[in-house]
Amino acid sequence: MKNRAPVQQDIAVKLIPFIVGCALFMQMLDATVVATALPMMAVSLQSTPVRMNVAITSYLLAVAVFVPICGWAADRFGAKRLFLFAISLFALTSLTCALSWDLTSLTVSRFIQGIAGAMMVPVGRIIMLRTIPRNQILKATSFLSIPALLGPILGPPLGGFLVTYASWHWIFLINIPIAIVGIALVLRYVLEYRSEKKPRLDWLGFLLSGVGMATFVIGIEAIGNHTHGYLYPLLLLTTGLVCTFLYIRHARRHPEPIIDLSLLKIPTFSAAVIGGNMTRLSVGAMPFLLTLLLQVGFGYSALASGMITFSMAIGALMMKFIATAVFGRWGFRKVLLINGTLTGLMTITNAFFIESTPVLLMGTVLLIGGFFRSLQFTGVNSLAFADIEPEQMSQASSFSATAQQIGISLGMGIATVTLDLSMQLRGASQVSIGDIHNGFWVIGLLSIVAAYWFYKLDPKAGEGITVHKERKNRVRFRRRRKPATVSDRQSQTKPAQSNNIKS
Repeated sequence: MKNRAPVQQDIAVKLIPFIVGCALFMQMLDATVVATALPMMAVSLQSTPVRMNVAITSYLLAVAVFVPICGWAADRFGAKRLFLFAISLFALTSLTCALSWDLTSLTVSRFIQGIAGAMMVPVGRIIMLRTIPRNQILKATSFLSIPALLGPILGPPLGGFLVTYASWHWIFLINIPIAIVGIALVLRYVLEYRSEKKPRLDWLGFLLSGVGMATFVIGIEAIGNHTHGYLYPLLLLTTGLVCTFLYIRHARRHPEPIIDLSLLKIPTFSAAVIGGNMTRLSVGAMPFLLTLLLQVGFGYSALASGMITFSMAIGALMMKFIATAVFGRWGFRKVLLINGTLTGLMTITNAFFIESTPVLLMGTVLLIGGFFRSLQFTGVNSLAFADIEPEQMSQASSFSATAQQIGISLGMGIATVTLDLSMQLRGASQVSIGDIHNGFWVIGLLSIVAAYWFYKLDPKAGEGITVHKERKNRVRFRRRRKPATVSDRQSQTKPAQSNNIKS
């Protein structure tokens, strides 16, 4: 009976990345799968596909507004309790989305679902970071980065399959069994973590960050929709920048800001957030650009396009088995510097796809690109918390999640603006293959530029979260303490005996 608690804790350490990964997969999948079903949902709810887009915008708006508050809420109410609430609310709102009878009811459900989605991932990461030993963070993060990549890749083909062979309601109902399994595992294996002091909510910081994030995300969404011209999104983006500037001034004076900008003084966290986010632009841009290239440019069906892009997911899964060894052998600085450059080059390689390019070749390039991209995200997501103290974990997780949300939205916006500028330079109103190629070039070059932040890192950055070197030191220690053999003892005693005889 005495050994039961350590055994259960060991199982929890192995299962928590899986539990948080399920929540992350639900959140990322739900954010992308709805777009495929909008036309059929419009018919069912007696609306139009253009008006139905508010169902996507309301979700993104809620995520953008409530992500910054997660760190405070976890410290205030307890990470486990908040995580359970978020998963339960996500499952409940998935059901209400499926039962929606008009656009208004769907929009309200999607907004509340976005609040749950905003809480699930940052709070789940807080639980993981506080449960798993520091030298196993890299291994856990290598698993956690996979659902983040699988969600955007699987979303469009899965949505197309469900809409074609079932009904649009199932794109929400599939979340319920995943949530039930997640709740059972959390109740069984996750311990409660709560800050000893009750932090007070920074209301002004919450207001400024919420308005700033919301206007930024909606502005990027408006650019992609082309429904309001450029004046409307420009006003939104300007509002977001003003609110961001006001928040920076506020955060420097407030003792407990909702987003602690002082974390950027930590070199590893700063490099992971800034450099990592420039690489993360591809998460928002790649599914969008590849869908346009394969379906609009090459004329592939949605299912065929989804099967080709699925090779990126296979590459991401392959990465899981070697990430720990790679970073343990060569270190974070060298791997992120070289691999980040390779990630950008593999993104640019997509710009050379033409209609006659063999499917096998495209799939191979996407597989290799998915491998490098997943390895890069595993590294930056681990490095971000390498030098974070336990009492800073909640703030760091909230800050990181906010930055990631900005990076994904910004990637989509940059890709859309690049396509528009390319079409304007040609004087065309319809997108061409060449315009899409330009999008790959821009996103790839920005990923390469991100290597600058990794170049500035200390060569020993992140050593504390790798296992390889510690294991090596343990082996050396054991060799020094190796018991002497009989022959060794005889050889050691003979000289002493001879000396005694001489004396």
